[in-house]
Amino acid sequence: MEATPTPDDMLLEELRRQRAELRESMSTLEAALAAPANGDRGRWAQRVHAATVELAGDLREHVEITEGPDGLYREVLETAPRLTESVTTLKREHVLIRGQVDSLLERVAAPDVEGGVDRVRALGTALLGRLVRHRQRGSDLVFEAYELDIGGET
Repeated sequence: MEATPTPDDMLLEELRRQRAELRESMSTLEAALAAPANGDRGRWAQRVHAATVELAGDLREHVEITEGPDGLYREVLETAPRLTESVTTLKREHVLIRGQVDSLLERVAAPDVEGGVDRVRALGTALLGRLVRHRQRGSDLVFEAYELDIGGET
């Protein structure tokens, strides 16, 4: 007889699914940034823009799953109030990451300016680096709260 999943189980499963989507959109952005821009900068910029828009959507979903009224952070704070500082840090990072996404979207709109492609790539790789570190801290938080590995880079 199978046990009925608890709300915690469902939340953590949703978090796993969403983490995989976010990782996929990060990979898509990384590939778009790495593609040659020499031949057709407009096409390159469109690809980077589309990948960034996809990432922005996955980020919005991540923030809703973690910060929403029934989100992970509320649950973590009820289960393990000792992790308040970690939750606060992750919430602050959401604001910084959103700002980086907005900056990248603004900059990719004008990649033809001298050095524009390099600047877009620098902004994009900085964003990806921050996201990787954020995801690691998020995994650490869940492990600290539940002694559960929610998945790495799969």
